Amino acid sequence: MTFADLIPTLHATVFVSGSEMETRPVQHVIASDLMSDVLVAHLDDFVLVTSLASDQMIRTADLVGATGVILVNDKHPPAGLTRLAKDLDIPLLGTALTKFAACLAIGKALEKGTPV
Repeated sequence: MTFADLIPTLHATVFVSGSEMETRPVQHVIASDLMSDVLVAHLDDFVLVTSLASDQMIRTADLVGATGVILVNDKHPPAGLTRLAKDLDIPLLGTALTKFAACLAIGKALEKGTPV
């Protein structure tokens, strides 16, 4: 499954596509609004699910090598956040789903190996 496969799964809006959205795999999910928790995670090929719409979130995603970021609860990123995600080439999606529901949908898709 790639990050792009999550778009229909989550009924997501693409805020920033990123150059590797179609090819980079997703194998894990980290759901957190505390970026200090994300910094201590040791996973590869993971997507960050959060309701934190700040520069700190995108910078953390870049630092830990996240495949991409999903904003939940119908949050819309400020213009500065979108610019930073583009500059750092980090895909950024948004969904109306709650963090819990988004994680469940991604988990089901990962189990099947294709979008729900």
